Amino acid sequence: NGLLHFRSWDYRLYSSHSQEIRNIHNEELMGIRREEEMEMSDDDMEDQTERSRPLAQVEALKEENDSLRCQLDAYRNEVELLKQEQGKAQPQRSEEDATRQQQLSFLQQALQGMQKQLLKLREDLKQRETELEKNSEEKQQLESQIQSLKDRIQAFPTSHALPVSYRRLSFFIFGFSSTGIISTFLHVHPFGASIEYICSYLQRLDTKISTTEVETLLGRLPCTFKQELTGVGASLEKRWKFCGFEGIKMA
Repeated sequence: NGLLHFRSWDYRLYSSHSQEIRNIHNEELMGIRREEEMEMSDDDMEDQTERSRPLAQVEALKEENDSLRCQLDAYRNEVELLKQEQGKAQPQRSEEDATRQQQLSFLQQALQGMQKQLLKLREDLKQRETELEKNSEEKQQLESQIQSLKDRIQAFPTSHALPVSYRRLSFFIFGFSSTGIISTFLHVHPFGASIEYICSYLQRLDTKISTTEVETLLGRLPCTFKQELTGVGASLEKRWKFCGFEGIKMA
């Protein structure tokens, strides 16, 4: 807008200057003609008119030449201004292009990073869904197994309805596992231990063990355990000792 305003102002200035030059020349010519008309006769005026016509044409050509020269100078100035502004705008445009290119490159890198994150999230989501399905299947299998065990437990007969052979087997399993534990316990107590002391030790491992079961077990293994009486009168006490190695020592 500033350039267009300057161009129009420059052109008006040169046009006005050219018009003033033409007016001055016209006034001078008119004054010369009036003076010559007053001094010359009609014939002389005709001759003078014929002679002054080429002069007027020359003056008109000069005026036109001056006008064209002014216009040419104006156009030259305009071209120079355009070149200067173009030279100034070119570095600015280059800087703007470089800035835009840098911003575009940054946005592209950010977009690529977001795409990579999105792909990773999708892979993680797919993996989690697969694990969830697997865990769900395993959970269903476990629930099914638990339910099956519950059904079997409910259908299993109570201890009162157990056959004698099963009770004997259960007692045998109890005796087999408890014998080793009691032997180890009494081995570190060479002076023996009461049945209550032995049961208190076993009940730390299994709270369902009773004193009667332990005493019955010890009585059925005379080659491994023996009972001795210690003390006198009111201080009389029954103690069980481990004797599994006595036969080996005697041999």
